[in-house]
Amino acid sequence: MPRGPRPRLWLLLLPLLLAVGLGQHGRAGPREAAEERGSGPAWRAFQGLRERLRVAGTLSKRYWALFACRVWPEACEQDEEGAAWPHGWSLPLLGQQYLDTLTSWYCSFQDCCGGGDCRITNNFTGLESDLRVRLHGQHLAQELVPTAVRSYLALPRPDKALALSFHGWSGTGKNFVARMLAENLYRDGLRSDCVKLFIATFHFPHPKDADLYEEWLTDQMRETRERCGQTLFVFDEAEKLHPGLLEALRPHLQLQAPDSLRAESPRSILLFLSNLGGNVINEEVLRLLKAGWAREAVTVDQLEPRLQAEIVASTDSSFGHSRLVKDNLIDFFVPFLPLEYRHVRLCARDAFLSQKLPYAEEDLDQIATMMVYVPQEEKIFSSQGCKSISQRINYFLP
Repeated sequence: MPRGPRPRLWLLLLPLLLAVGLGQHGRAGPREAAEERGSGPAWRAFQGLRERLRVAGTLSKRYWALFACRVWPEACEQDEEGAAWPHGWSLPLLGQQYLDTLTSWYCSFQDCCGGGDCRITNNFTGLESDLRVRLHGQHLAQELVPTAVRSYLALPRPDKALALSFHGWSGTGKNFVARMLAENLYRDGLRSDCVKLFIATFHFPHPKDADLYEEWLTDQMRETRERCGQTLFVFDEAEKLHPGLLEALRPHLQLQAPDSLRAESPRSILLFLSNLGGNVINEEVLRLLKAGWAREAVTVDQLEPRLQAEIVASTDSSFGHSRLVKDNLIDFFVPFLPLEYRHVRLCARDAFLSQKLPYAEEDLDQIATMMVYVPQEEKIFSSQGCKSISQRINYFLP
């Protein structure tokens, strides 16, 4: 239970107490003072003020109890003072509104809610909306990712972690989707206590220290799982992970007998982000486009066989040779398609909007034209996807 912020919150409760004083005015002191013989206007005013201060002081304890009961429900207990509260007493409307606002504000950055783990939001409506509106040119990811995650988290007792492996060229949206998942599954997104991001070349740069990395990674994952019943682990540049690290992940992805003593089992999602297989995806998409297929009609079944074969055959990465792939422990390989000119324009539009900058249609064309397109003859796909779009916006700053 969070304790630190409590002493400072009395300042925020002042408007609430003022509202209380106004709401309770006329209930006790002024009428009694007026009945005293020989009292003048000044004495009656003093008596009224004294009574209102007494009521406000008493109410402050009650309002603090109400606020604490909302913020820290596990500490909420029915006390004698609350039981002895005058019959028919009700919270004034202004005080109720302020209490609601204050509680919402406090809970926006503290661990408090009506029940369950407040760090976990599982906003699938928001996830689907983000993928539909903010992610461009990736209809397969838009379909596969929310369906797989929703189905997995609906299981009362999953027998393994969910493993999704994102593959495609740089700039096609793999990291973007990982961030959307974190933002919609957890209140604090990637900063959540329940989320861990590992970047191969940053967190595990030296192969000679693989044993130390393996021990550290195992500890990090165990501690995170102990803190949270639902965890998300993201492995960026997964193709560069040391074989020992990949082997350390295997126990999380193997089938395990669920704990029969628990109503629900812990849930873990592992995301692997990799450029591995990007060339094969591009070649297959280009072949289908030339054969007359619409881009949005391309299916996972048409891409996955060649993608998996490429991953397994790769000699530049240990990922395809790991037990994770060979033992079919990856639940879904999600292809990220190469982006076209029209998708780059949409990325440029989003970049302008995110920086609240005005733009014209010709500005979007100018930025999209700056990108390099391949193959050399057709020039269909952006070689960098939407990467570096934000930097190019700087050319349009006044």
